[in-house]
Amino acid sequence: MTIIEDQAQAAASDSANNSVPGDGRRRWQERFDAATARGQVRDADFTTLSGMELEPVYGPSDEAEAADERMERIGWPGEFPYTRGLYATGYRGRPWTIRQFAGFGNAKQTNERYKMILGRGGGGLSVAFDMPTLMGRDSNDPMSLGEVGHCGVAIDSAVDMDILFSDIPLGDVTTSMTISGPAVPVFCMYLVAAERQGIDPGVLNGTLQTDIFKEYIAQKEWLFDPEPHLRLIGDLMEFCAEKIPAYKPLSVSGYHIREAGSTAAQELAFTLADGFGYVELGLSRGLDVDVFAPGLSFFFDSHVDFFEEIAKFRAARRIWARWMRDVYGAKTEKAQWLRFHTQTAGVSLTAQQPLNNVVRTATEALAAVLGGTNSLHTNALDETLALPTEQSAEVALRTQQVLMEETGICNVADPLGGSWYVEALTDQIEAEANKIFDRILAMGGSDHSTADLAALAQTVRQNVGKSEGGQWPMTKGILRGIEEGWFMAEIADAAFQHQIALEQGDKKVVGVNTLTESVASELDILRVSHEVEREQVRELDDRKAGRDEAAVQAALTHMVEVSRTSDNMIPAMLDAVRAEATLGEICNVLRDEWGVYREPARF
Repeated sequence: MTIIEDQAQAAASDSANNSVPGDGRRRWQERFDAATARGQVRDADFTTLSGMELEPVYGPSDEAEAADERMERIGWPGEFPYTRGLYATGYRGRPWTIRQFAGFGNAKQTNERYKMILGRGGGGLSVAFDMPTLMGRDSNDPMSLGEVGHCGVAIDSAVDMDILFSDIPLGDVTTSMTISGPAVPVFCMYLVAAERQGIDPGVLNGTLQTDIFKEYIAQKEWLFDPEPHLRLIGDLMEFCAEKIPAYKPLSVSGYHIREAGSTAAQELAFTLADGFGYVELGLSRGLDVDVFAPGLSFFFDSHVDFFEEIAKFRAARRIWARWMRDVYGAKTEKAQWLRFHTQTAGVSLTAQQPLNNVVRTATEALAAVLGGTNSLHTNALDETLALPTEQSAEVALRTQQVLMEETGICNVADPLGGSWYVEALTDQIEAEANKIFDRILAMGGSDHSTADLAALAQTVRQNVGKSEGGQWPMTKGILRGIEEGWFMAEIADAAFQHQIALEQGDKKVVGVNTLTESVASELDILRVSHEVEREQVRELDDRKAGRDEAAVQAALTHMVEVSRTSDNMIPAMLDAVRAEATLGEICNVLRDEWGVYREPARF
């Protein structure tokens, strides 16, 4: 019997032992008591505003649970299939991380914003990069003209990363970086910045987006064909699993899929399918799923339809846990967990009556929390017009803090669990997602569907360790869907239908197609001076003039040589970064080696 068969058998056995009908409350109580004994329950006031004592969780009696066929799907907080959350303690154990997304201008300006966020109660950082950085271009590249620092921070080399985190100890702060195409060289700059702070990179904790599938599906910030990107991602997964165990090298992103116009079910299904593709990538490298899968995290949109979003998050945990256990053989809880960051819906913000955006953001944030998010970013009211001002960024931060400190939502784990409406909507979204999975599997030539996860598991077992020539059911379907433009067409159709509903008045947006009268005045917005670009280019030119050019070229040449082998590319890329090779130089030599991806024209 193979390792993955052992894992699947053991996981199924564990699940059977922990799912005796009518025994759920006892199982939950044991988990909660164990967490309490470990000091993992906060010493806080868990009463209502009126002083009523609250239980940590609510659910059916033993008799009602045994008689309710839904309980196999719903379960209890902290147990498979994790519909009600990953932890028995809910937010009594630890509230979600307040992780505000920020970046603008140059590294010094963004560093000041980070210090403001941390100083006012933010729990982690999330880096927004400008468009040239997202596309792997230096600030002095002709294609970067007019874009430097305007939608995020400009990062050209490790020196910029040093400045970005100046006086912010990277060993003490979790940092998320939202970048995919050139994610690996940017990650190497982050590691070098930690080294220069005297911090062992092995202790770093954070998340790198790296999700190239969603770039082809929705956001369009790629560099190469899919295969070279997947090679780099596989190298990164191996490197982090061995060297930086707490760091999450992949954040599979549904946010950009939803912002492009997808439905909630499409966002869920496309995102989880991408996640399954990355699991297959790890298995193709012969990695242990129980080692690398905990390094996968997710990033979702929380849109304005309150209950649909809550149901989406609950369905996502359930689907992921079942596939990880029953298809990919994950045995440990952490390998079955779907941990996710949420950002409120930028696309829901309106330029008309922008103060209404505070209400939209608060509603979306509440949905994310009631859906069990692990960390959260709340958009600022002016983000549909420009980058947030310091005042609007503070309001966005305080929105989370009001929810956390004043509303009582941290008192009870999954307070909506068992709601007839929420549970039915969760089931419905799961069913819609399964239909989409079946379509993707069929595009990849699979004879199996979500109705037979055991057959899919058999296919997976036959291909473990086959980095070339393997028949990976979800990955093949994803690549075929990208090649044929299927994902893009599905999102476009959904966006078109929504736009029709808006124009016909079937869907209402306050201040846009209804209740348009207002006394509001124009907002003061943040404007990034063009001097930022000129200064960044000057500093980059000076930096390049003062470095050891021979060392840079030798490091870049060595990196390309490694790319032609099966060796892991991360160490060679780190050497190039340490020599002060720029992001554009690293990406350009790889473009020369691997070519540039051009999306086929479709009409």
